[in-house]
Amino acid sequence: MNESALLAILLSLASAAAYALAAVGQSRLAAQGGGGIGQLLTRPLWWWAVGLNAAGALMHVAALHYGPLTLVQPLGALTLVAALPLSAYYERRRVTRREWRGAAWTLAGLTGLIAVTGPASPGDALSLREALAIAAATALLLAFLVRAGAHSARGGGLGHATASGVASGVASALTQTVTASLARELPGGPLNWWQTALLAVLVATFAVGGLLLSQAAYRGGLAAPLAVVNLANPAAAAVIGVALLGESFHGGPFGWLVAAASAGLAARGVIMLTGATPADLPAPVPAALPTDLSAPEPAVRITA
Repeated sequence: MNESALLAILLSLASAAAYALAAVGQSRLAAQGGGGIGQLLTRPLWWWAVGLNAAGALMHVAALHYGPLTLVQPLGALTLVAALPLSAYYERRRVTRREWRGAAWTLAGLTGLIAVTGPASPGDALSLREALAIAAATALLLAFLVRAGAHSARGGGLGHATASGVASGVASALTQTVTASLARELPGGPLNWWQTALLAVLVATFAVGGLLLSQAAYRGGLAAPLAVVNLANPAAAAVIGVALLGESFHGGPFGWLVAAASAGLAARGVIMLTGATPADLPAPVPAALPTDLSAPEPAVRITA
């Protein structure tokens, strides 16, 4: 193994750990209640989560610089595996076997999806018209998912998690267009400064929106929403790539079959994580109590 590959692995693992810590911090905030934006801005834990998410993103980009996508992306999927024991540690409980199995199924499905998808060719990116159309369609989809989640007592967290993953995936696709424009590699030529600035604002909006949506998703727990976020993100990017950038699943019809089977594995994992019941650590044995709690203690008589 050369030094570049080793550095890519280390950066990918550090990125997954940062994302996992951020997710655990967000879930702790959600468990404490008060998920309004104004309240979040006053909580130091929220800013720690924001900083960890930013650090995870930077390390992920750096890992892609030193290693191939086929190496970096599967390692990034370890976020879910790292988040489970971290969350259990802070909640003072054990990770159940069902949670481990659900995480394994989800990880297998996510790895399979990543294996048959890939980035666009150099220079391939959304045009301004396509980017604006995607942004408008995504905004409508996010509104639908949030509204549907608000009317679903059980699926609300997963609805917000899906919306978070989609928002983050679209932000990545728009970032690719901004980067290609700044590098003057867009097929139709670089965009004007105001067009690039408009896309940058959209990137920031979807990125922040994805973060806030994930915060809302964690009100229903950590494992299942985090799994859905990790699945919806590459799925949204894959849909954009196949529909607008001429991409396809690797392997032709076999690649489509692998993608369908991987989606089924991931869905099974999410279902297992949704139904998992945390196992609490054994409670300390209380001190011995009087057998008759109703009988009052004898009064102390003070004699002269």
